[in-house]
Amino acid sequence: MDNRETITIQADKRGGKPCIRGMLITVLDVLEYLANGMRSDEILAVHPELTTSDISACLAYAAQNQ
Repeated sequence: MDNRETITIQADKRGGKPCIRGMLITVLDVLEYLANGMRSDEILAVHPELTTSDISACLAYAAQNQ
C-alpha cells in the first residue's frame, strides 16, 4: 500500500511526526486509539475528518515501519 498521499511528515506539524493528510492527527494517535480498544467507527465519530482509508493507512504505515 502506498501511503505517501495519506501519511505526511512536515517539520512544522506535530514535531515532524507522521500525520494524516497534513492534519494534526498523527499515526500514533490513531494507533493508540486502536490499542486502547476503540473501534474504527468510534474513531471516526470522534474525528469525522478521518476516513476508514486513513485508519487503514495508519496500520499499513506502522507495519511497514515497525
